[in-house]
Amino acid sequence: MMGEGGTPLIHALNLGKMLGLENLYIKDERQGPTNSFKDRQASLAVTAWKEAGIREAVLASTGNVAIAYSAYAARAGIKLWAFLTSLVPAEKMREVAVYGTQVVKVTATYDQAKTIAYEFAKQRNLHFERGSRSIPSVEAMKTLAYEIVEDLGLFLGQNNPEVNQSDGLDSEWIAPDWYLQSVSGGLGPQGVQKGFSELFEMGLIKKVPAIAGIQTEGCAPMVHAFQRDQSIAEAVVSPRTHIATLSTGDPGFTYTLLLTRMRESADLGKCNFPGGGIFEAVSDEEAYRTMHMLAKLEGLSVEPASAVAFAGLIKLVRDRIIKQNDVVVVNCTGHTMSIETDILGDNWAKNLVVSAKVFEEQPEEGILSALSAATFEKFPRVLVVDDTSDARRLIVRILKSQGDYILFEAENGGEAIQKALKEAPDLIILDLMMPEVDGFMVLDALKNDPRTSNIPVIVVTAKDLTRAEKARLQGRIHALMEKGNFLDSNEDGENDLSSQIREILK
Repeated sequence: MMGEGGTPLIHALNLGKMLGLENLYIKDERQGPTNSFKDRQASLAVTAWKEAGIREAVLASTGNVAIAYSAYAARAGIKLWAFLTSLVPAEKMREVAVYGTQVVKVTATYDQAKTIAYEFAKQRNLHFERGSRSIPSVEAMKTLAYEIVEDLGLFLGQNNPEVNQSDGLDSEWIAPDWYLQSVSGGLGPQGVQKGFSELFEMGLIKKVPAIAGIQTEGCAPMVHAFQRDQSIAEAVVSPRTHIATLSTGDPGFTYTLLLTRMRESADLGKCNFPGGGIFEAVSDEEAYRTMHMLAKLEGLSVEPASAVAFAGLIKLVRDRIIKQNDVVVVNCTGHTMSIETDILGDNWAKNLVVSAKVFEEQPEEGILSALSAATFEKFPRVLVVDDTSDARRLIVRILKSQGDYILFEAENGGEAIQKALKEAPDLIILDLMMPEVDGFMVLDALKNDPRTSNIPVIVVTAKDLTRAEKARLQGRIHALMEKGNFLDSNEDGENDLSSQIREILK
C-alpha cells in the first residue's frame, strides 16, 4: 500500500452555479500515488499477485493502468511487461519505464495490443492481467462507492431528513442521484455500481445512483449499443480519438454486465432513474474546452479522459436529464499529463519585450506604456448586476479569466441604475429577478435616459421565462442567457462568456 484511496470529495461551487446544480461534487482521484483512480485497482491486484506467488506479469494499457501497476509491482518486487499502444503519450511511456517495467510499444489499436500481450503471456506462461475479469480489480473499485456515501453524509446529512440512520456510524451515509465517469473498458463503473448495490442490500443507503458512462465520440461502442437498445456492444475497429486512454474499441462482456446490473437496479426499485443510468458521448473538442473551464473555475488540472466525464455532465444538464435538485458526483479520474499543447495551442502567452533603453530614459512611463499595450482593451468596462453575491462572483471570475476587464458590481436594481450613470460601462450583465427594483425596471430606467439608452445589455436569468416576460424583453436587450447555460457554444465552437460579448458588440 502507498496511500491509495481516501481521496477528497470536493464541492464544485463554481461549476455547480454555472450549471444550476447546488449539489455537484468531484471525487478527486488525481491525488492517488500515481495521480489516477487506477491506483486502487493496482494496489489490490498486485497484492493478490504477491500472495499468489506471481513473480512476473503482463498487461496491456492505454497509459494510467500501466503507470499504476508499474509503481505497485516495483514495490512488490514483481517484474512487469507493459504493452502500450503507440498513441500513448511518450511522457507516460517514460514514466512506466522509470519504475523498471519493460515497455513494449505496439503500433496498433489498444484492442490489438491487448491481443498481442495475451499471446505473449501465454507463450511465456506468465500471469496476464484481465481487468474487468479480475476479481481484485473489480472489488477495488467498490471502495469509490464506500467513500462517496460516507463523505456525502458529512456534506449533506445534517440538512437532509431523508437520509438513512445506521447504527454504529458517526454520520449518515448518503448515495448521490448520479455517478458520472468517463468510460473506456468499463471496469470503473462496473465496480462502483456493484459497491452501491451491495450497500443498498445491506440497508446502509436508500437508493443506488444512476450511472452515466461517458465516452468520446471517436470510440463509443457502449453509447452506440445503448442507443440501439443492444445488450452487446459492437466493436469499434478503428477508434478515431486523440484521447488514447479511452480508445478501447471492444468492451466485451463488461458492457453487457454493467448494463444488466443497471437495469436490474432500476427494475428492483433501487435506482429512481429509468434503466438505471445512461451512456453518452462527447467530442474530443468538447473535452479539451472543458479542461480549460475546470482549470479556470475550480482550479483543477485534469487529464483529457477526466474532462470527457465533465463534458458529459454539461451535456446531460443541457438536455435536462440531470435535474437541478439532483446530487451529482463526477469521478475526476486523473491528473493532466503533458497535454498543454493540445489544450492551449502555440499562442498561449503574450510576449512583452522591453529594451534597456526604456529603463534608462523613461523607466515608469516606458514600462507602463508597454504593459498597457498588452492588456485587454476592446470592451474594458463591464457592470455586473445580481442580488446574489455568489452569482456576481462567478460572472466576474469568468470575465477575469478572459481578459483585463474593468469590472463594476451592483447588488440591486437601484444601485445598478446609479452605477450605469456614474461609470458609463460598455456592457451591462443584468440579473432579471431581483427584489424591489427588478431587471425589467432597470431596463426601463436605462432605455429612458439618453446617457444609458445605448449600453448593450445581456440579461441573465435562472428561471424559464413566460411568454409575456419574453415579450417584455423583445427589442430591449442584446442577449438572453440562462445561468445554467454559460457554456453554450457558438457556431465557431467557442463556449466562454467573452465570445458572447464579442458577438454582441462586434
